[in-house]
Amino acid sequence: MNRLVGGVGVTDWTALCSRWQLMASETLPVALDAMGGDHAPLEIVAGAVLAVRELGVPVVLVGQPRVLYEALSAHDATGEVPIVRAEETLAMDEGALASLRRPRSSIAVACHLLRRGDAAAVVSAGSTAGVVATGKLRLRAQHGVLRPAIAVALPTLPNPTILVDAGANADVKPEMLVQFAHLGAAYVESALDVKTPRVGLLTIGAEPEKGNKLAKRAHELLQASPGLHFTGNIEGHELLTGKVDVIVTDGFTGNIALKTMEGSVRYAFGQLRDTVAESRVAKLGGLLQRSRMRELYRRLDPEAHGGAVLLGLNGTVVIAHGSSRARGIASACELAARLATGKIVTRVGDRVSAIPRSHRLWG
Repeated sequence: MNRLVGGVGVTDWTALCSRWQLMASETLPVALDAMGGDHAPLEIVAGAVLAVRELGVPVVLVGQPRVLYEALSAHDATGEVPIVRAEETLAMDEGALASLRRPRSSIAVACHLLRRGDAAAVVSAGSTAGVVATGKLRLRAQHGVLRPAIAVALPTLPNPTILVDAGANADVKPEMLVQFAHLGAAYVESALDVKTPRVGLLTIGAEPEKGNKLAKRAHELLQASPGLHFTGNIEGHELLTGKVDVIVTDGFTGNIALKTMEGSVRYAFGQLRDTVAESRVAKLGGLLQRSRMRELYRRLDPEAHGGAVLLGLNGTVVIAHGSSRARGIASACELAARLATGKIVTRVGDRVSAIPRSHRLWG
């Protein structure tokens, strides 16, 4: 077993897990890829410390021991956050094939801990393609899951809306969209405690006959799928209305919709900032509304929601934004722990097994 450092004083991983179980009501730690992300490892380590101290989430860092030990020392946290050695790292510009070229990367070791049952979940801010490929390779898809999908929380009120798929599968079949709906419903049940999630299909019109062949057939299957509260089609301008709890689409469309929305939010805030700076009166008005503007910015900040979740694997994997700072990493660890506690893997398995055979490609 890889040697653990960090002032924990425990070299046997099983003993360390037992110690955590006694200290944290049998809660296993989140395995955090400390080498992935634009600001790794310093911001990742700072996020781990925040997660442990402020959110009460046990975390184990996976990466290069010497570098991580020095970073933990700066926070006086060497006795709070242990380290598992992983000498290899996936660069942010590396794609899916890197998961095969670097079998001992930090994300691969983190997935190994999860697969062994030594971690509750995995969090990484590394290359999305690399994390998805490594997760599929190391953890495997759950029985009956056609394609794992990426779920992202949109900042709607009163609860976030979950968009599935946000980029893992560009080309899909109607039956896959039905599974994505069940994956998203399991996410909402686990993380948001919504008993009967409302599901909508993203397409170009509210009427059932609107859209391409994929959307029309998916609409038919979603309507007939047991266990789903399918409310019909929704359009792009309804993404942030909170009309539904789960929005289903293919990864190509979902990724474009997500990035378009993020770009629009950044543009709107930039324009607002420039407008406030144009005159003294505008500056005064902006000063009076500062607290509300900060709250709005916080709600729309992607880091506040913890990141994307790779659903459909034999384990919980959260992909934080590549540019995440410490607060975003801590949020991602909290989300991962909450999903693991909510038994999202079990919920996904139950939902997928209940899908009629006529709605399965392999049935």
